[in-house]
Amino acid sequence: MKNSEIIKEIRSCLNLSQNELAEKLGVSFATVNRWENGHCEPSQIAMNEIKRLCSSSDIDFSQFKGARIISRDETVTLYHGSKSGIRGAIAPVSRAHCDFGKGFYMGTDRTQPLTLICNYPEARIYTLSVDLSGLKIVDVEAGLDWALLVAYNRGKMDFIKNSPIYDRFQNLAEGCDVIIGYIANDRMFVVLDRFFNGEITDIALIHSLSALKLGKQYVALTKKACKKISIIAEQEISKEDRGKLKIESETNRFNGIVMANEICRKYRREGRFFDEILEAGK
Repeated sequence: MKNSEIIKEIRSCLNLSQNELAEKLGVSFATVNRWENGHCEPSQIAMNEIKRLCSSSDIDFSQFKGARIISRDETVTLYHGSKSGIRGAIAPVSRAHCDFGKGFYMGTDRTQPLTLICNYPEARIYTLSVDLSGLKIVDVEAGLDWALLVAYNRGKMDFIKNSPIYDRFQNLAEGCDVIIGYIANDRMFVVLDRFFNGEITDIALIHSLSALKLGKQYVALTKKACKKISIIAEQEISKEDRGKLKIESETNRFNGIVMANEICRKYRREGRFFDEILEAGK
């Protein structure tokens, strides 16, 4: 959902006119009007004021951001890395605690799956054609909801089971065939760990997301979605290429640590820590 749509929705929930919302935020009527018509974007200070207004009115701001249910009548080309090759029909299975839950993982960036399989001698990379027509899709925008979905699927919320925030992410993709979101690559993996461990705030995390320009991953959650996947090409990864990829993966991780340190210093006094967010969501 765009900021212009979010502001309209929030104003509607508050039962305020544009002029009344402007007064509460300390801006002009013309400013609110421009926001809602998409002529300009609210500043971070203004968005923080809007969030505080929602909080004081018992409105959950997070409902306006993050995941949205969509449908797409298109075919996309994606990539999948396998440790030993695909055997049999493609199915919605994966190892435990994957970022978006159990499913068949594919990505827009060909190099990303390669770095995950570079230690396996029988590794293969697949080019896939995926027909999205007729599928129910959850599209998770880059931001706090994306990080909290990863946290849920990695078991970081298990100690608050049955809480509102836990239930929200447990049910986020219920009834959907595909989930789309940004890839937690080698660099972002480090940043996420620091966020989950309470070393950086959500503001630092979100700025990291923007800076890293991550590719997207598509996860087929159902057999229906998997039947829409066709293999275009299969390539075995040579020992020489696997060695190069291993070096690339280590370099990316190092760069992630450097960047996380810089962002942590810059935004160390802004935002909330992971445990504070979970506590507020109980």
